[in-house]
Amino acid sequence: MIEIEIINETGGELTAGCEKSVTDAIRLCAEAENAAENAEVCVMLVTNEAIKNLNARYRGADAETDVLSFPQYGPGEAPAGGAPRAYGDIVISLEKALSQAREYGHSPERETGFLAAHGMLHLMGYDHMTPGDEKIMFDRQEEILSKAGLFR
Repeated sequence: MIEIEIINETGGELTAGCEKSVTDAIRLCAEAENAAENAEVCVMLVTNEAIKNLNARYRGADAETDVLSFPQYGPGEAPAGGAPRAYGDIVISLEKALSQAREYGHSPERETGFLAAHGMLHLMGYDHMTPGDEKIMFDRQEEILSKAGLFR
């Protein structure tokens, strides 16, 4: 089973429901994609300011965003010698997630689960740079969120 570490750097409290939606979404992604048995991922919850700084530094976009993914390995790469498969880090702006939940009219649990699934699929090699790739990735996200009971 995938090991998930959640680090909350916001100074605010993460509800049990939001924490469960994050872990459920990541576990379901891992299961759906046949993740390695000894896999791990780290989820960092940050403020809008922190994610804006990361977005500027690593993507050259001086703007807030809701989620960023930082894969540990490139396509086709893997850890050596049976080491745990560290997929990488997912960074979620908890402020943005809660704001978007209100804006879109759904629960904070659904939004944090959506962002976790989105980030995890990126770590597993999915992207949405073309309309075809976007459809594949977003269909997969919705499938995973439905399995987790996280509906719009």
